[in-house]
Amino acid sequence: MAAAARRTVTLIPGDGIGREISGAVQKIFSAANAPVEWDVQDVTPVQLPDGRTAIPQSVVDSVNKNRIGLKGPLMTPIGKGFVSLNLTLRRTFDLYANVRPCRSLEGYKTPFDNVNLVTIRENTEGEYSGIEHEVTKGVFQSVKLITKKASMRVAEFAFDYARSNGRRGVTAVHKSTIMRRSDGLFLQCCREVAERPENSGIDYREMNIDTTCLRMIMEPKEFDVMVMPNLYGDILSDLCAGLVGGLGLTPSGNIGANGVAVFEAVHGTAPDIAGKDLANPTALLLSGVMMLKHMEMVDVAQKIESAVYEVIRDGQHLTRDLGGQARCSDYTAAVCERLR
Repeated sequence: MAAAARRTVTLIPGDGIGREISGAVQKIFSAANAPVEWDVQDVTPVQLPDGRTAIPQSVVDSVNKNRIGLKGPLMTPIGKGFVSLNLTLRRTFDLYANVRPCRSLEGYKTPFDNVNLVTIRENTEGEYSGIEHEVTKGVFQSVKLITKKASMRVAEFAFDYARSNGRRGVTAVHKSTIMRRSDGLFLQCCREVAERPENSGIDYREMNIDTTCLRMIMEPKEFDVMVMPNLYGDILSDLCAGLVGGLGLTPSGNIGANGVAVFEAVHGTAPDIAGKDLANPTALLLSGVMMLKHMEMVDVAQKIESAVYEVIRDGQHLTRDLGGQARCSDYTAAVCERLR
């Protein structure tokens, strides 16, 4: 089989522990001979003339050129004029679908075994549209925006993902019993996509968000692929991460409408341990594995993934957040050793 062509990837190390875990990923990719060149970019926000902040133009140019990115955790300063850099990236590149696989890892015990599900979150609108205003003093209104275009494309993505990955079913998560028109439109789009002939082999069902949360912590194995509007996805994806050990073990990918994709660690910047060689790089590393699969570099992706699972199963080089005493560099070296 011919070797995969090398690809240049925009790497955004991020803040706090971001540089440490990004460095770990680079070392592991090198040990695996992954055909990737890194275009490292700093996302320190720049201030616009009107006082708002934005990501540097060099980052926009890099992602637009490379069409693929890997991002560590970013910190958004608290204060007027500062907007979420994560949200800014999603809007800038129209990253409409957030994909988060949650899978139980052998060797890391949690209350639930054999969890293997995927949340797919509409990433661009809903309550995160940023449409807010003051109705009268002390009364604010926030608008939930749901459009047919955004709902259709994320529903189509969810079913395409299910078919491509051999998943058995798709659950549309909603609250149309209360938000009859907005969530009702989202459900209508999911139903239309479910009824297409190519999706006849996928089991489709609908479930209220509150019922979903209840069922998730009782019988998570009954879920496979779930698709939902933005806010529900933000909450439910973190709940699912908790089932398998937390955000430090959970990969994430953001897929755009124009062929752009940015994969990321969704945990925080952990400034209290930054620079102390204590960070756990697993989430960013598994996000990198997702990225390799997205680029159809499946062999090297599976090679790295297997090495990570072996290290966790072995239990001798776990970082402190996973109940061990290993440093980030110890964990990284253990994964690299299994790739030689």
